[in-house]
Amino acid sequence: MGIEQHLGSEIEILLSGNLILSGNLIDVGADLLILYDGNEYLYIPFVHIHKLKEKTEKNIFGETTPSEQELGKNEPVSYRKILMNAKGMFVKLILSENQILYGYIASVLNDYFVFYSPVYKTILVSMQHVKWLTPYPARQTPYSLSDEDLPVKPINQPFARSFEEQLKKYEGSLVIFDLDTSSDKTGVLKKLDQNIAELANAYGETVYLKLAHIKCAYAANSGT
Repeated sequence: MGIEQHLGSEIEILLSGNLILSGNLIDVGADLLILYDGNEYLYIPFVHIHKLKEKTEKNIFGETTPSEQELGKNEPVSYRKILMNAKGMFVKLILSENQILYGYIASVLNDYFVFYSPVYKTILVSMQHVKWLTPYPARQTPYSLSDEDLPVKPINQPFARSFEEQLKKYEGSLVIFDLDTSSDKTGVLKKLDQNIAELANAYGETVYLKLAHIKCAYAANSGT
């Protein structure tokens, strides 16, 4: 039966980056599982799960809430389906312990999705780097912004099907990778070739970054 035999049980999960989560196992899909930690639903892709076990010392997480917060309820779950169901909904994305985004998913492409953040505006997020996703409760918005300040609306620009193809459109632009403005991950994207990004940093030095390790990206002059 595998992991499914622990449905309804309290489990502990070790994720990439030594992140530890615990909660009730709600559902298991082909490439994702759903955890309820007593406050939120966590949608966790398998790709980042290093270890999973049932807890012997139990906490009390209470009853799961019938959910507006639960995406794709009563249907088979998968990572892509959850992303599609979350389009236009306010969510929290965890890329690492210190890299967290708040906003909504605008478009889902082949290997990345377009995310709108009231802080960073339009961000490209690589699917393979999302540790987990959590929907906001109904009628709650990021930063308590009003509907006027944070309207959910389509982003009126065409996006390439792949992360690499879309980043190529940013060649010549000032870009920020992984929300990191203080390091070699911010600069002018000179070229993207064979999965290597060539960046000119603030000191004019050339930096090469492997595309597979880039979690997210946005163009400083996108204006969206």
